[in-house]
Amino acid sequence: MPSTMRQVRVPLGLILFGAVPVAFAIVRAVELASDPVVTPDNARFLAMPAPILLHIYGGVPYVVLGALQFVPALRRRSWHRLAGRLLIPCGLAVGVSGVWMTLRGDLPATDGTLLNAFRLIVGGFTIAAMVLGFLAVRRRDIARHRAWMIRGYAVAAMGTGTQTLFFGLWVGAVGEPGVTTKALLMGAAWAVNLAVAERLIRRRRSTAPRRAGAALLQSAHGSMERG
Repeated sequence: MPSTMRQVRVPLGLILFGAVPVAFAIVRAVELASDPVVTPDNARFLAMPAPILLHIYGGVPYVVLGALQFVPALRRRSWHRLAGRLLIPCGLAVGVSGVWMTLRGDLPATDGTLLNAFRLIVGGFTIAAMVLGFLAVRRRDIARHRAWMIRGYAVAAMGTGTQTLFFGLWVGAVGEPGVTTKALLMGAAWAVNLAVAERLIRRRRSTAPRRAGAALLQSAHGSMERG
């Protein structure tokens, strides 16, 4: 039981961390799929629903399936390959739709140029991470594949959760943020997530040689005993 809890703790935490934005996304998708009354709050979504639905339908499974990739027992080749075939298209959908909405959407005036620039950078980074992760696994470069997929997941799947946390803390302490502050809070959330991802990647790289060495020693010890 303790071992099982250790395995599910990280993915469960990731799913819970993304639960609030996922819930809002599902509510928005249901609203767009119905015949809602046009209001000032939903007018811009109804005017251009395609990229929003693409963002939602790509983002929700991306959050959940990406979190499950951190369960060691689920990293078997068949599951990992199946999940990857879904994750990369979902990640691309999130990145492409994010850029699409930023360039063509009717965004509120409170977003501002700086925030839109951040969105374009993050959207482009997400697309690049998915492409580079795919190319790496095609070359059997698993370490590089894992690194790019972790980076993409950190900014594209967990970014909104961190932004929700930062906004909640700021509003509780100071009040509603202005245009520049809003952009800086969102940019900081993406930056923090990427920094955490890089730390995780470096830690995994540093432990890989030790694990390989331990496996080699164990194999040699077994051979000596059989000899």
